[in-house]
Parts: sequence; C-alpha cells; structure tokens
Amino acid sequence: MTGELEEPLALRWTVMARRATGVVLRSAGSVALILVVFAIIPFDVLSDVPLPISLTVGLVALLAVAAMQIRSVVLSPYPAIRAVEALTVTATLFLFLFASGYLVLEQAQPDSFTGDGLTRIDALYFTVTVFATVGFGDIVATSPTARTMVTIQMLLDLLVLGLGIRAFVGAVQRGRERVSKEGAARQDDAPPPEVGP
Repeated sequence: MTGELEEPLALRWTVMARRATGVVLRSAGSVALILVVFAIIPFDVLSDVPLPISLTVGLVALLAVAAMQIRSVVLSPYPAIRAVEALTVTATLFLFLFASGYLVLEQAQPDSFTGDGLTRIDALYFTVTVFATVGFGDIVATSPTARTMVTIQMLLDLLVLGLGIRAFVGAVQRGRERVSKEGAARQDDAPPPEVGP
C-alpha cells in the first residue's frame, strides 16, 4: 500500500523540483538579459530626449509589461510559479528603468549627483539603495531635477511594493480558481467508471 502512495508523491516532488529549477533558471536568464542590455545600450543617444518624456515612455512600457505578466499568471497552469518569474522580470525592469534615467540625467546635467559622475554600476547601485530605502549617502542627488526623479522613484517604490505585489497575488488567486474550475470541468466530462460483471 505504501509503495503505491510513495511513487505518485515522489513523482510530484520530482515535477515540482523540475518546475522550481526552471523558474530559477528563467528568472536568472531574464535578469542577466536585462543586465546585458543595460550594459551595452548607448545612453548618450537618449540625452537629447527630454527626461520626463523618456521616463514616462519607460513607465508606460513597464505598465504594459506588468499587465502582460499578470495576464500570464492568470492563464498559467501553475500561477504561483509563474508569478515568481513575472515579479522578477517586472521588478528588475523597474530598477533598470530608473538606473537608466539617472544615467541619462547625469549625462545631460553632469552635476546632478555627488562625485565624479555616475557610471552604470553607480546608477544601478543608487537605484537599488533608493528602492531598499537604505540610502548610504555616498551618492546624493544634488540638482532639483535629480531630487525630483528620486522622489518619483520613492513614491513609485511604495506603489510597486503595495499595489504591484497585491496585483500579482490577486492574479495567482484568479489563476488558481481558473485551474480548479477547469479541473472540475474535466472531471464532470469524464465517462463514468466501468462497473464489472
């Protein structure tokens, strides 16, 4: 009797381990791809575009990506697993959007931050310290434009943490409900068990 129960349980653990590995690998791959794009994109091309316009376009694009990610969570057969991937991609894009904005701002207005100018690593580091509310003080926004942008990031950080996570949790719940209903519908459509002679 225990052999019959152990095999399906072992199979389920194997399937779950395979899915978890897939989530980790796809999430790491997505983050790595975003990092590579950030590392090679020529930001000096964007220095001619007014910062409010480029930031607004970036935020609208981020909202579109988040909406697609939320939809994919709802439609996934494994919504919780898909939500981990979706949150990883969305949060990474959010951070890199602001890091890019700080870099473009520094190129357009060189005295916007303390120090000798922001490198790509500095911009990413600064963005993460603002997001994490750590603020070591080694890089400080000094111009009114930079301070405004940091304030916008802080406010959006709160929205991302509050509403963003809530949206993804709601998508997981809706996805689980959908999967449960589809499973119940399949059972209703199944032929009745055969009765022996």
